[in-house]
Parts: sequence; structure tokens; C-alpha cells
Amino acid sequence: MKEILNKLYHHERLSKFEAKQILMEIAAEKYNDAHLASFMTVFMMRPITTDELSGFRDALKELSLKVDLSDFNTIDIVGTGGDGKDTFNISTLTSFIVAGTGQKVAKHGNYSVSSKSGSSDMLESFGYTFTNNESILKGQLEKANICFLHAPKFHPAMKAVGPTRKALALKTFFNILGPLVNPSSPKNHLLGTFNLEIARLYNYILQEEDINYGIVHALDGYDEISLTSGFKLFTKNGEELINPEDLGHKRIQQSEIFGGNSVADAAKIFKSILDGNGTEAQNNVVLTNAAFALTIVDDKKSFETAFEEAKESLFKMEAKQTLAKLVNL
Repeated sequence: MKEILNKLYHHERLSKFEAKQILMEIAAEKYNDAHLASFMTVFMMRPITTDELSGFRDALKELSLKVDLSDFNTIDIVGTGGDGKDTFNISTLTSFIVAGTGQKVAKHGNYSVSSKSGSSDMLESFGYTFTNNESILKGQLEKANICFLHAPKFHPAMKAVGPTRKALALKTFFNILGPLVNPSSPKNHLLGTFNLEIARLYNYILQEEDINYGIVHALDGYDEISLTSGFKLFTKNGEELINPEDLGHKRIQQSEIFGGNSVADAAKIFKSILDGNGTEAQNNVVLTNAAFALTIVDDKKSFETAFEEAKESLFKMEAKQTLAKLVNL
């Protein structure tokens, strides 16, 4: 590791092969916490390259415990986290709304590192038990239209760096990797990134693959469609800038999608929205994200049609029932 760190300290870049090898060694727990912290810190000080990100991703995918959910046309809806905005759990709520429409969702997630509540914190607070058992996950998809893939259950490398990440309590390149390494390799993705550069890196990597994807980045820094500003959307068809007004929505204030100061606060908001008691701003944000997810799976579906499907899922309590089914299976 000393040799790699010296190379990085001299502003050199890792090749794809080097990036893959070092992450394989990190997963094998060959390095101490100080070396790991130093290594992660390098990528907070300068942008990660496409080769580095691709190499890290290849290592994590190779090492992951894979699950075959190819019988289901699933979508993953996930953000990098690390945007520092402390919103309620928008992508997780979106996942349940999408599942409530009948679309299968294979949600990849983890405990929060840099915010108050991650997707794993939220599901655990509702009584969900994490599993990597393929037959259980398939059963969840069949009966609830959604399953949850808790990252440490599938990624030894993430588990190996967990304590160091928690101690740093900052976004690292693992935040960037998470959305790219769903162990079930779904055919559809709605991914959010905390900056535009990462969105472009994702687009560069994913456009080479036989999948449907949308990558979103709100211009004021959110890793999801926040309706607080315009957002960039990258798909295989190109890149576009979309404003809330283009979708028939008014812009909202950051305070309107604040997630509280604890997991308990976030869970209360989550439950309130699923119960049909969300504010107009909260509802419009999750419904807009859900609508875009549905149009990624079916690119012939209009945003307006998808938005109405999402509204029906939320207000006819389909999304709420989906959560209840998942937790009680």
C-alpha cells in the first residue's frame, strides 16, 4: 500500500488493473485502518478517473455474492448519498411507490455514512430482516414486487472498510461505487449522483452496457430529482436539462424535503407519506422520481402517464401495502 499511496501523493493515476487489484486486496483485509483512510482520502482531494472507477467496480462485482433475479425485469433506484442535504429517504420511498405499480424493484442499499438515515437504516427501523438468500429474495419479488439487497451482505470489500468509512463519516469513492454494483445486475437503473462530474462518469461507463438507465443530478447538488432546481438527466439517448416547470411543478424549498435529525424522524416522515399524509412538496418529489423510473423501464411511456400510475400507487395505498408485505414475509 505504501507504494500505491506514494504514487497517488505524487498526483499519479491508477490504471484500471491497479484499481481492481488494490480493491481486491482491501477486501482481503491486507491493510490497516490508517492506510485505508489515507487511500480513501486521496479520492476526496481530487476527481476519480473513469479507469479507477471501472477498476474498483470490476473488483467489487467479481467479489460480490451474486443473486440471479433475471426472471424478473427489475429496476434499482438508488443515489450515491453524500450530497449533504439530509432529505427524507426519497429513493427508498420511490422504490415502494414503483413496486406498488406492479414493477419489480431490486433495491440496493446500505446504512447511512454521511447522512442521518440510509435505506438500510429505514428498512431496519420498520422491522425488515436483511438476507442474501436468493430464494427468499425471489419470494419477496413475487409477493411484494420488491426485494432489498443490503450491501454488506453481498460485498466483502464494503464490509472490510465499514469501520473506517464510519469513522471518517464523509463521502468516499464507496458512495460513488454503491449504485454501480447491485449484485443482481438489474436491467434497469435510476441512479442519482451528488455532482455532475460523477453523473458523466456513470454515463460513460453504463452506455457501453446492455441496460436501460437514467442518471440524475440536481443542479443545486441533490443526488435525486429534488424539484428545488433543474436537474440533468443522462440516458442512452443523450443528456438533457429538465426544470420542475417543464413537468408542471413549481420549485420547492430545501426545507420542504428535510428528513429530520435522526432515523426516527426520517421514519416518521416516511410513514406519513406512505399513509397518504405527505405534503404536496414531499408527494411531488417522490412521485416525480417514481415516474422517471417507470419511463426508464418502458421508454414508450410518457412522463404524464407514469406520474398518474405513481399517484395511484401512493394514494390507493398500494405502496404502503408493499412495505407491509415485504416486512412481514
